[in-house]
Amino acid sequence: MSERLVTERISPELLLTYYKKLLELRLFEVKVQELYRNGRLPGFVHLYVGEEAVAVGVCSNLETPDLVFSTHRGHGHALAKGVPTRIVLAELWGKATGSSGGRGGSMHMYAPEYGFMGTNGIVGAPIPLATGAALSAKLRKNHQVVVCFFGDGAVNSGSFHEAVNMGAVWNLPVVYVCENNLYATEMAFLRATKNTSVASRAAAYGLPGVEVDGQDVIAVHEVASQAIHRAREDGGPTLIECKTYRYVGHHEGDPGTDYRTRDEVQQWKQKDPVKIARKLLLDSGGSNESQLQAADQEVERLIDDAVEFAEKSPEPAADSVNDHVF
Repeated sequence: MSERLVTERISPELLLTYYKKLLELRLFEVKVQELYRNGRLPGFVHLYVGEEAVAVGVCSNLETPDLVFSTHRGHGHALAKGVPTRIVLAELWGKATGSSGGRGGSMHMYAPEYGFMGTNGIVGAPIPLATGAALSAKLRKNHQVVVCFFGDGAVNSGSFHEAVNMGAVWNLPVVYVCENNLYATEMAFLRATKNTSVASRAAAYGLPGVEVDGQDVIAVHEVASQAIHRAREDGGPTLIECKTYRYVGHHEGDPGTDYRTRDEVQQWKQKDPVKIARKLLLDSGGSNESQLQAADQEVERLIDDAVEFAEKSPEPAADSVNDHVF
């Protein structure tokens, strides 16, 4: 990314906003990893470290009423959509102040008041859900756009093919975002399919397919901006393939070393989205080192506040055990 892109396509002020959000997602997940390893968080977590530019780049184009459907690796999507850090962490902690009252945890976390329609532990499941929500938005003519995130492991599922086909046939206001991090758990994408270009599959359904560098927040923002505008103006869906990488294992506890090489991981770490945004700010003159240090400290305080809030929050009351049960 060149300095010209900062001055012509995005202002330094906006890039600084994106940088702080990228850092929020990164520090949040690093803190979650620490808390989980120390036995302070219950449940199970899949961390988003390395993929932050996708969530920030896409969600920076969304309005509050727009909807996001997420995956098992969804903390970053929730934060990027505007769900407060406090209530995301409280939900992971199983506390009553969490977005789902502590009932959902990492993989069943909902915050519909922020347009976040939940993480999901079933691979590929958010795709038809998002398509259905987009049909609802079209019938109600409310100019709502729906974004669906999913990984490369979902694109060989029937739910992907059926839902994307229906989204195209009905010309729905939905954007399908594949976070292609090259692995579905331990299965390399190139071993699971002959056609490793997810974006090219859009042609089979008659909709645009775009491949983008998922480590570059500005590039993701620009591609998503066009797709979301198209959807909002009744232009139909777009399939975006974001080439990205998770720096950690599939889940916390998986070292991620048995199925990929150290050299591969290190090569991708050279494309760290947080570091790329920081360097661009410095090189373009959009921010100096002292300004970025102040931004870093601001985000660190935000994470510290979330930890204090979540830890001190009450457990769900025992007499509420039957609430929300049908």
